[in-house]
Amino acid sequence: MLTRPIVRMQRAVLARQVQRLSMSASGPGNSRSSPLVRRAKNLPANTVVKFVPQQEAWVVERMGRFSRILEPGLAILLPFLDRIAYTQSLKEVAVEIPTQTAITHDNVTLELDGVLYYKVVEPYKAAYGVADAEFSITQLAQTTMRAEIGQMTLDTTLAERNTLNHNIVNAINLASESWGIACLRYEIRDIHPPAKVVEAMHSQVSAERSKRAQILESEGSRQSAINVAEGAKQAQILSSEADKAQQINRAMGEAEAIRQTAQAEAHAIERVAQAITQSEGGELAAGLHVAQQYVEAFGKIAKESNTIIVPASANDISGMVAQAMTVFSSVTANQKKQAALKAPKGNEGTGGFGSEQVGH
Repeated sequence: MLTRPIVRMQRAVLARQVQRLSMSASGPGNSRSSPLVRRAKNLPANTVVKFVPQQEAWVVERMGRFSRILEPGLAILLPFLDRIAYTQSLKEVAVEIPTQTAITHDNVTLELDGVLYYKVVEPYKAAYGVADAEFSITQLAQTTMRAEIGQMTLDTTLAERNTLNHNIVNAINLASESWGIACLRYEIRDIHPPAKVVEAMHSQVSAERSKRAQILESEGSRQSAINVAEGAKQAQILSSEADKAQQINRAMGEAEAIRQTAQAEAHAIERVAQAITQSEGGELAAGLHVAQQYVEAFGKIAKESNTIIVPASANDISGMVAQAMTVFSSVTANQKKQAALKAPKGNEGTGGFGSEQVGH
């Protein structure tokens, strides 16, 4: 029975506080509603027994001073003395950073917006260290992003967006350490360069692609010319090697033919010489053969040329044959002498002994 009047009194006190705060916030120059008003509207009343939800932290004040932080679960409050001053959500919060303008290091104006993710890690600092955590973290993100972009060129800003996000997160965490807030990540959503800059970038890209196409085409033509020249060089080398092999084979064939012809002639001469020396009447047969060749050659003189050289004794065939046989006999005698000189001395005694045997 005593609890109901206490609850009615607390509600009346809270209603009067809300009314006073609303009147002070609606004064001139206050275009933005005060966070204390929102706090008074959303705070739970002191009903002595309270249940704190999961992922929330309630800051309790006793007689206007900080008393304790209520963890999730059952909590007992003193009536009239304890008051729930702040409720902090420990969940991760996503805050949209509105579009803002920033000037790069190369004096290009950009329009950027993003999304900031943060969470409360120390409820006491978040309650007493900053008046409006969301507004403060949003303003800090805008100023930090503007400062970071001022240190980068346009090309670096567009190419290294992850580096820019990382730098912004580090700067925000360093500044918001006393607020009990941790910035988890920051993502730049859109970057809008001026229209003329976009046209210049498109022209640059088109020129770069045309340049690459021309370079590739010239490289292809160069490689094609090199391949054609290399092919012609290899063809000439192969052709010269083929001619060389052909000439070598032809020379080897001619040399082999001459060798075979010489061997055949030598064998024929050897057989003729053996026939002349070993057979009876061989010299007469040789003389007859020489006479036949002389007659045949003399008969062809007038057929092969208009100029005729006639020997002085053209009608004396017997004399010509005798002269040829004399030459043949002298050549044979010289060959026998040379063979006798080349023979070893030991064969001379044997040869003498043999002649003596023959004499007997």
